[in-house]
Amino acid sequence: MKELKLIIKTTLKNLDYRAQLIIIGIIVGVFSGFASVSLNFGLKKVSDFFIKFHGNFYFILFPAMGILITVLFLKYVIRDFEGHGVPEVIHSVSMKGGFLKKRSSVSKLIGSLLTISSGGSAGPESPVIISGAAIGSNVAKYLKTNDKIRIAAAGSGAAGAIAAIFNAPIAGIIFTMEVILGEWSTLNMLPVAISSVTATIISRMLSGNQIPFKHHLINVSINDIFAAAGFSVFLAVFALFFVRALKWIKLLFEKSIKSIIFRAILGGGLVGVIIIFFPVVKGEGYEVVRTLISGEFSSTILIIFVLIVMKILATSFTLGSGGAGGVFAPCLVIGSLSGYLYFQLLSAIFPQVQFSGSTLFALSGMAGILSGTLQAPLTGIFLIVEITGGYDVILPLLLVSFLTLTITKLIEKHSIYQYDLAEKGLLLRPRTDARILSDINAEELLEKDLITVDSEMLLKDLIPLIKESHRNYFAVEDKKTGKFLGMVNFNDIKSYIFSSDLIKSIIVEEVMETDFPRISIKDNVVNILNKFDQSRAWSLPVVEDDKFLGLISKSTILDHYRKELKAQTEY
Repeated sequence: MKELKLIIKTTLKNLDYRAQLIIIGIIVGVFSGFASVSLNFGLKKVSDFFIKFHGNFYFILFPAMGILITVLFLKYVIRDFEGHGVPEVIHSVSMKGGFLKKRSSVSKLIGSLLTISSGGSAGPESPVIISGAAIGSNVAKYLKTNDKIRIAAAGSGAAGAIAAIFNAPIAGIIFTMEVILGEWSTLNMLPVAISSVTATIISRMLSGNQIPFKHHLINVSINDIFAAAGFSVFLAVFALFFVRALKWIKLLFEKSIKSIIFRAILGGGLVGVIIIFFPVVKGEGYEVVRTLISGEFSSTILIIFVLIVMKILATSFTLGSGGAGGVFAPCLVIGSLSGYLYFQLLSAIFPQVQFSGSTLFALSGMAGILSGTLQAPLTGIFLIVEITGGYDVILPLLLVSFLTLTITKLIEKHSIYQYDLAEKGLLLRPRTDARILSDINAEELLEKDLITVDSEMLLKDLIPLIKESHRNYFAVEDKKTGKFLGMVNFNDIKSYIFSSDLIKSIIVEEVMETDFPRISIKDNVVNILNKFDQSRAWSLPVVEDDKFLGLISKSTILDHYRKELKAQTEY
């Protein structure tokens, strides 16, 4: 058996990279499909078990218990507590070569099962994304592939997970390219597409080829198109509120409550209170979406507005207190409710104008909230088209998605997945300057072929050294301590060295430069370039603990930049 494994592993390792990607896409798609179907099945079974407790007052305790058990399980049992999914995958593919821990394949799946089935307001998408990405990462690791293929494998796992859980292969591909990988390259597209198709086939074999949210055919009129344009402003407000609420509540919990246990109890308790009064906001909320787009939902404008706010707060409390889950499902609920609310307002303000109905705006609202919150318009459009069969409403979907994104981006630069990474300086997208420079370190740029001179040396003694050196710079050190004091630039001393009297009376210390930035060997290249910009110098010294280590020049940075750019774009 061991020999067979070795033969298979060696054969796969020696294949052309395209063949490797095809095989990886199939393997990862199969496992991602099973992971998604298993989570959906588990959520249905556990939720069916808990349904008999719904309506009882003590159900208020269930979300707190679910989130608390989730936190304890992730923190102390499986030890994979950090984050709720997608940001960790983005960070992995942008800065860690696609490396993800093996335990991430199952940890967030179990965590989301506990959180959502107990009433926590979240979706199963983010956990299944990190599960699929971790599967892809570890398949590539097993085959000992390079970073590029491992990143593509992690992306293919994420695509397979989304495709399988929504029965939406195109949305799986687009989400991965638009959000996870951040680039549309052939290297990535191959395994991502194969994994997405494979995972969808697995899902359809086990769960059936079903459209999650069916609706009746809609004839879109010119009135609907004009109304959709105004709808974008309406949606942008809710999308921004959602992003800010998630950010602020998480920050508030982290700053005011140090204990993760108390944080889980408080957050879950608040979710429980909301559910008692507004039970439709519990869990993933897909039943509400089905009712809304089928046209069977009926409520007042005020109640709908309160439900939107409560869903946003319940989701923020769930995720901010340590619950495991994603934001796709809450976005669908918030978007469909927003569409219904907008339609009711339109009907009240313009009673004489004919619109196609609340279903059109519920569908457009889901796409708009997804686009504004995730800052991924194509994902919003194609996910809604695939999960509803809504090709008949593609025009308003396109309009609403891109307009909502444009408005939200004016106020919120980063998506719900990116703001945490951006604040920590960890958001590096492929083929950007920041990403390319992040793979270059100061040690690679260090030039050590400089002559160091004594600060008390006469200029006449420096002239022979100038003849020997091919550089214009000389590092000046203290003769006794070896401490770096400054730099002598040949261009600055030209006027002295042609005077026989001056070169015999002026010492190096009198003509050396001291007023310039010093580079640390620990500085990243972005910081180094900032120091060059501040000083307008072409070369700067690298100094550590007052000891001169060498020189870094702009030309060397440019040379390494070009090599790194070539390496990152070779496929």
